[in-house]
Amino acid sequence: MSFFTDLAHQYIDGEWRPGKGSWDIIDFNPFDGEKLASITVATADEVDQAYRAAETAQQAWGDTNAYARRAVLEKALRIVEDREAEIGDAIVAELGGTRLKAAFELHLAKEFLRESIHLALRSTGQILPSPTEGKENRVYRVPVGVVGVISPFNFPFLLSLKSVAPALALGNAVVLKPHQNTPICGGTLVAKVFEDAGLPAGLLNVVVTDIAEIGDALLEHPIPQVISFTGSDKVGRHVATVCAANLKRSVLELGGNSALIVLDDADVDYAVDAAVFSRYVHQGQVCMAANRILVDRAVEQEFTEKFVAKVASLRVGDPADPATQIGPLINSTQAEAIAALVDQTVEAGATALLHGRAVGNLVSPSVLTGLAADSPVLSQEIFGPVALLVPFDGEDEAVRIANDTPYGLSGAVHTGNVERGVRVGQRIRTGMIHINDGTVHDEPIVPFGGEKSSGLGRLNGDSMLDAFTTQKWISVQHGRSQFPF
Repeated sequence: MSFFTDLAHQYIDGEWRPGKGSWDIIDFNPFDGEKLASITVATADEVDQAYRAAETAQQAWGDTNAYARRAVLEKALRIVEDREAEIGDAIVAELGGTRLKAAFELHLAKEFLRESIHLALRSTGQILPSPTEGKENRVYRVPVGVVGVISPFNFPFLLSLKSVAPALALGNAVVLKPHQNTPICGGTLVAKVFEDAGLPAGLLNVVVTDIAEIGDALLEHPIPQVISFTGSDKVGRHVATVCAANLKRSVLELGGNSALIVLDDADVDYAVDAAVFSRYVHQGQVCMAANRILVDRAVEQEFTEKFVAKVASLRVGDPADPATQIGPLINSTQAEAIAALVDQTVEAGATALLHGRAVGNLVSPSVLTGLAADSPVLSQEIFGPVALLVPFDGEDEAVRIANDTPYGLSGAVHTGNVERGVRVGQRIRTGMIHINDGTVHDEPIVPFGGEKSSGLGRLNGDSMLDAFTTQKWISVQHGRSQFPF
């Protein structure tokens, strides 16, 4: 595909060029195994070049009028809108997203670009009073300088833009490293959009590489002041440790093990619809997915029958077919791991109401119940189409089970009484929770992030100001200070 091969390069200081590493990242279509592109990895020296280009370019960009920065973001949005069909095709091909998922990702990407356009004008300062006569305290918001962004494979275009666009809008430069399974949608495609939008050279650099080649060079480099990472909690802990050792700020959006709770007064049919989407959207490769579906015993039988019937009807197959609801997992390692996890859990005593099998990277849905309270699968993130049904007796037990996890990203509560749902939601240790809805949501102006092992910090809206700017105090003495000596 010329679309992929045209973008199969490093993008450093406004130049498209091959990497200088000793090996290639091969970009495959996870559904049919087609080779989309081959990219020679960037070296640690090229990471250094990218950061130094970013540092040089940022000085003028940070001083650029915010309205001029906004104009670049506006053009980037128009480019995404004009090329939406082409980008959607790329999402289907590179990460096995269904047509529905591609449309969902592009809708959110446009919304976040729109918010970044407004964000360019929101970096305002303050004048604060002083106890010293004649003194004026000015507090400025200024760019942090250079931001390192590491994005994941599941929503690569959206989750790269989600940090890149606001960082640029606020006057920073960026070095972006996409996941090696999605180097185009998560990396060089983003660079192409901003290049065509007129972003000056050096402000956005994309290095396609791997820790096997560069080690921690991306994190340890002295230039970036903030690292924005989206991915697993295991890697996130390492990112946080390295950043802390180098006195950098890290913003971490990590894994989840969300619970969708169905109380005894819930609309069961609606709860089933919400739960099926929340668990199986994008094959379950979503950090906010409802890993655990907790159901009050009063409605357990009805919910279970309807849930299993709906899941069994989901169509598994070619993600390019608009009728497909479940496409492939990102690679064979993930597919084999999910199939093995289901087999192991059943062997350990769980009941498979549906037992999914792997055919290539396609994994059909599983629904497991009868899990022991100490089953390891209940406390881990499952990045695949596997639902765990867990019965409970009353709100207190539901809250206890929901909180019995190292994660705390999203969640949902279904009930006929909204305020009851809010009260239950307030008791669950999670960064986000939704009453009478699904668990998979993201909106441009709400604070997005998790508790416990699900991350540090927040993104979206005004949280972007905290993530990608810093505050600077400048005092002005209009009179004359009196000094003690």
